[in-house]
Amino acid sequence: MRQITAPSLPAARPRWRRPAPRWLGAAIRYGSAALLATLVSGAGVWAWRSGAAEKTWLALLEAGLQTTSGLGLRVGDVMVEGRHETTAPELLAALGAKRGAPLLGLDLTAARQRLEALPWVRSASVERRWPELIFVTIEERTPLALWQSGGKIKLVDREGKVIEGADVAHFAQLPMVVGDGAPKQAPAFLDMLAKVPELARHVESGIWVGNRRWNLHLNEGIDVRLPEANPDEALQRLAQLDAKQQLLERDIVLIDLRLPDRLIVRLSPDAAPRPSKPGKNT
Repeated sequence: MRQITAPSLPAARPRWRRPAPRWLGAAIRYGSAALLATLVSGAGVWAWRSGAAEKTWLALLEAGLQTTSGLGLRVGDVMVEGRHETTAPELLAALGAKRGAPLLGLDLTAARQRLEALPWVRSASVERRWPELIFVTIEERTPLALWQSGGKIKLVDREGKVIEGADVAHFAQLPMVVGDGAPKQAPAFLDMLAKVPELARHVESGIWVGNRRWNLHLNEGIDVRLPEANPDEALQRLAQLDAKQQLLERDIVLIDLRLPDRLIVRLSPDAAPRPSKPGKNT
């Protein structure tokens, strides 16, 4: 849990204060809320009866908020739980709560929506804790894979959402997926690889082809073409063949598993047998 103080405002010098009795928080909460409701209601009736402009009504509402602030209901500190990748300036800017502002003036729903629009934030909640604390809980996105597209590399979370602006250098250990539409397919793809860990450790990247199937590029320089239907079964078959015949240690460049009843292997140019020269007729 982290406590954040708005950087634009000086922190108050710590002072000892007698603990407030338990009834005080409720009294301030309900009494101030009732006062604000009365002011808002009265302003609305007055505006309706007199035909006053909307700005006059808003001025009265602002006066009501300032009244509650004068009673001690104002923003003092922000306490945050769950923050790891989101920076404090980003969070404070999205929250929109400045120290000293009326606590009742913060729109909790709008603040939550602004927080959830931040790249790393998956979900958020915002609470007022009387008399002067704003308590924020955020759940950040879990990085899953790197996505290469158009010459750029971005970070993708467990739901296939791109985390814009993330420093991908910090997540270089994550697997790579390539191609249009690959982020949405990445969670299922990595779940499939997790079922064959002895094979998964060889995979350098997965290429989403034609928005319908995967190709694998292995650390050994081998390309593996998986079928559109039942790719997990094809991977199981490849894992079994490699366990028995050390297939991935051979001098090959391509393994085609798209046909369920056969395996097509292409040797490297150096390993491929060369045709013998034709002999002379005698």
